[in-house]
Amino acid sequence: MADRSPYVPTTTEAVPKSSTFGYLKLPGLFFKIIELVLSFVAFVLEEVVSTCNACSHLYFFEFVSCTAFLFTLLLLILLATQLHKKVGFSQWDTLDFVYTVGIAVLFLIASAVFLSDNGCTDLEKAAGAFGIIASVVFFANAAYLYKVKGKGVIPCTTSQTAAIQQPQDQQAPGADGPENEKLTNGQGV
Repeated sequence: MADRSPYVPTTTEAVPKSSTFGYLKLPGLFFKIIELVLSFVAFVLEEVVSTCNACSHLYFFEFVSCTAFLFTLLLLILLATQLHKKVGFSQWDTLDFVYTVGIAVLFLIASAVFLSDNGCTDLEKAAGAFGIIASVVFFANAAYLYKVKGKGVIPCTTSQTAAIQQPQDQQAPGADGPENEKLTNGQGV
């Protein structure tokens, strides 16, 4: 009996570290970082182009790649830190999904238009290729968000407003309303 130690090991196990960064889980963080890098590389490659045949296509691609970079950076900072709690907005899943799909579509259109009419330089081809790759990553991120978060990421207001709005003629019997007051002439029933 002298061999037994009075100190018994506890039954609690170490709590595993969470794989979340603020609001983002690890795959979402990787998607945002990859989107950030690809849109930045597309933007830099486009900025290095010295001459353009169809400058409006180049400017549209510049706008989309710069917007994708800046807004993805902002969203990454908000969602990967605790700043998302201080903003006072609660629909982050929907915002992230709608933003990701919107930028993916814009990046795909801008890249296709830019690649269809340019000076055929290696820089323009590389910028367009990075734009296409970035749009594919944005689409993959949107598919991941839809798979993980389900249909809750797609805003649907028709079912919510239909449940809230009821015609006044379908009020419950005995409900106090203007019609009940008129029928009783103000006398209590």
